[in-house]
Amino acid sequence: MPRISFEVFPPRTPEGELRLHETLDRLAPLEPSFVSVTCGAGGSAKDATFGVLETLSTRRSIPAAGHLTCVGLTRAEIDTEITRYWNIGIRHIVALRGDVPGAVEFEPRPDGYATSVELVEAIRRQAPFEVSIACYPEPHPDSVSILHDLRVLARKAEAGATRAITQFCFDTDAIAQLRDRIHGADIPLTVVPGILLTTDFAATVRMAGRCGTSIPAWLGDRFAGLDNDPQTRTLVGAIVAAEQVDRLRRDGFEDFHFYTLNQGDLAPAVCRLVGVRPVPERSAA
Repeated sequence: MPRISFEVFPPRTPEGELRLHETLDRLAPLEPSFVSVTCGAGGSAKDATFGVLETLSTRRSIPAAGHLTCVGLTRAEIDTEITRYWNIGIRHIVALRGDVPGAVEFEPRPDGYATSVELVEAIRRQAPFEVSIACYPEPHPDSVSILHDLRVLARKAEAGATRAITQFCFDTDAIAQLRDRIHGADIPLTVVPGILLTTDFAATVRMAGRCGTSIPAWLGDRFAGLDNDPQTRTLVGAIVAAEQVDRLRRDGFEDFHFYTLNQGDLAPAVCRLVGVRPVPERSAA
């Protein structure tokens, strides 16, 4: 049975908060390895992120991981955020460079951490967090070269990262090739495919454009003509994700990180298709 984890984002409205809690109600019985919580663009909405993390770790007892980026904060401010994570019981951080909203290129603050390598070093310097990082099966728009990307991943591992979660990617061969390059370079990172759970093809295209992910023609064909048919889109989205997990498992992967987009129906459906079942509630003695 595959091992699973999920990503959610902090809600911005009361309706979004209700939707998130309904989603967590559906995800909790699947007993994920962890649920990660994003922070807003440029590190915004930090308080909302901490609120969701506290809910996960205290009221729901779900292992939680907080995202942290280099964007928009001084080193002292980021160090304070790291301490705050530890103080609310979070022991796992997803460390990312981050992107500046609306900016063409990332510009680090002179008094901030310039790279995700520096961020990982800062996290591990403060406390023995588990640290996950991002990796890209298809080159990020800012990528210099594949060799340079491998060197950066090696430095992140040396700094203390242990897990590399891939950007969503529909080219399964590219994910396997990235893993093989990492392992071939003796970089001690567990590569976890990030699987996008989506029912909105247009939104997927927009997200892909921001991170350099290619959109295969077959994906557009799957969703063609379904703009006004949300039920069928949900079925198609579940099948697309489950098929990708099945292909990746044949390539030797057993850990998967699902980008849920706070959708409560799709993740349980995909998990059932790939053999992950909810754990029944234990009756009181």
